[in-house]
Amino acid sequence: MENGAIGYTYEEWQFEGRRAVLVKPDCGANGKWAVYTEYFWAFPDTAIELLKRGWHVAYLENSNRWGLEADQEARHRFCVYLQETYGLAGKCVPIGMSCGGLHAVKYAGMYPEDIAMLYLDAPVLNLLSCPMKFGKGEAKPEWVTECLDALKMTESDMISYRGHPMDYIPGLVENKIPVLMLYGDEDEEVYYDENGLLLEKAYRKAGGPIQVICKEGCGHHPHGLEDPAVAADLIEKLYGEG
Repeated sequence: MENGAIGYTYEEWQFEGRRAVLVKPDCGANGKWAVYTEYFWAFPDTAIELLKRGWHVAYLENSNRWGLEADQEARHRFCVYLQETYGLAGKCVPIGMSCGGLHAVKYAGMYPEDIAMLYLDAPVLNLLSCPMKFGKGEAKPEWVTECLDALKMTESDMISYRGHPMDYIPGLVENKIPVLMLYGDEDEEVYYDENGLLLEKAYRKAGGPIQVICKEGCGHHPHGLEDPAVAADLIEKLYGEG
């Protein structure tokens, strides 16, 4: 188990051949739960704060970090399994950091009925921006190769690809899924104006439930807020609006 989770009760098993984890609160479980959509237990302060408040925190391994539909389908089945086996709430809160945000938005777009709200931090929403860097910045060749191999595409295919997370934004807006989104204004890995801002603009235009926090002077890392209680308070507030 990742060091940050030591001291908490957890179960780890194989779900459909994928690593699955459920971290349980010490006491006062309330049935609410969050699920890491990638990078399990990275920057865990917010997750720990939720555990202290009686939440469960789950994770299901992806095939890769670039957002295959098959991974979202498996996550949906995992959601149903946790509800039926552990009596958890019918809706969850995906924790989507960076490429985890890619998965979180696609999951919410495909299965809005599973989602209470989204907690996103520097989310990748536009693969033309990250990893491809077709707009600004310089691409990392190893990331480009990794992404194209995962999606079984060429660079030319990417131009007409319609499975970017940003392509799922209209569904999120239509279903009025609440969003808490953080970003660093000095992030040069996932440029906000080419990624998260697309989601923010769509929600602002529609009057959708969204809270955006700019971390001034912050790059892509660290994720989260200095005071995790602030993030947890906002998650619980928006959870009630979902």
